[in-house]
Order: sequence, then C-alpha cells, then structure tokens
Amino acid sequence: MEILTEKKARITDIATRLFREKGYAATSMRDLAQAVGIEAASLYSHVKSKEEILSRICFSLADAFFEAQHHALQPDDAAPAALRKAVEAHVGVVAAHLSASGVFLHEWRHLSEPSLSRFRELRQQYENHWLMLLRRGKEEGVFHYEDEAIAVRHILSALNWIYDWYKPNGRYSVEQLSAHISKLIIQGIQ
Repeated sequence: MEILTEKKARITDIATRLFREKGYAATSMRDLAQAVGIEAASLYSHVKSKEEILSRICFSLADAFFEAQHHALQPDDAAPAALRKAVEAHVGVVAAHLSASGVFLHEWRHLSEPSLSRFRELRQQYENHWLMLLRRGKEEGVFHYEDEAIAVRHILSALNWIYDWYKPNGRYSVEQLSAHISKLIIQGIQ
C-alpha cells in the first residue's frame, strides 16, 4: 500500500470530491489545482497525472473491500451469518468512503491499460467471493434463488448505491443500517 505525503493525501481527497461531483472526464487538472490552492504546474510535482489519482482511489478502495471481507468472515460461519458479515463489511466500507465509493463505482471505466484489466479482474474476484457465499447457502439448503449471477448483482447493487443516499449524521448509524439491510437480504434469499 502506497504511503501518501500530507499534500498528496490532500490532493487525492479533493480530487475524489471533484471526480464524484463533476465526473472524472469533466474535472481538469486546472480545476484540481484551483481547488487545492496551487498553480497547475505545481500540481505535477505531487502527482504524475489525473489518472494516477483515479487509480489510487479505485485500487485503495478495492483493497479496503477485500480487507473488510477478510476480517469479517470466519471459515466456520454458517451461510446466513457469513452473508450478514459480508453485507456489514461492505456497507461499512461504502459508508466510510462515500465520495470514493461513487468514484470507484462509476469512474473506473476511465482507467487505461493495464490498470483497467487489473481493476476488472479485482471486481470479478470480489463478485466470485459473493457467489461462493450464495453457493454455500444453497448447498446448506438455506438460500433459494434461481440465478446466482442475478442474485449476486442484485445484492451488490443494493449495497453499492448506499453511497448516493446514506447520511452519516442521519437517522441510522452504519451498524443499524448494516443490520437492517442484511436482514432484508437474508430474509429475501431464504
């Protein structure tokens, strides 16, 4: 994992906000420099390119999703408990990184090769992780669904859109939100 200088971290945070608000393509390095409060030429002494920042956002959040799943799940968990923990871990990452989640979910398509292929591979690995959870539940006789790809995409779509509507100071804490959503998903698949 890359260790960021304070300035690079600030640039990344501001870029994340701009990429989410305006979109990656509509955000120029000049926009970013202005938001950071430095000259555009000075920005290049901290980052090579706009895509470097996008790559950092996307891959660091991918790492966060994998790490959260790794820490949440235990090999001996029954399928419903494993799915609940997976949902809670995913919601926790999205809620902790709302702006970065919006960038991660929509702007990754602007990555160029080989980063684009690597990112797609990570997305597929993560989706496969969820497929294995559902298959285990089906094998245990506790999950019922017709098409596992639709089931996984439905679950992930529901979890991913949290970045768009969740308010950290709103009605629900992350824990309450996770519990509510995991209950809905598990009841729906049982």
